[in-house]
Amino acid sequence: MTEAYNGIPAGELGDVRWIKTRYSNANGECVELATLTSGEIAMRNSRFPEGPALVYTSAEIAAFLAGAKDGEFDHLLN
Repeated sequence: MTEAYNGIPAGELGDVRWIKTRYSNANGECVELATLTSGEIAMRNSRFPEGPALVYTSAEIAAFLAGAKDGEFDHLLN
């Protein structure tokens, strides 16, 4: 695997297991996450599986998830 960087084509991340939430819609429009061998977490748009992936630390993902659980981003959907 190539060293991961923000914007890396998702296909270049090698043999990673992409997962998505069960709340994703049936059209395949969802965000997918994968744990990298470095311990970082990659995120991609399932509509563009070979497109760019963003790479985050575990701490960054934990902070995002905590905010999402607390509803901090709910206003973006209105």
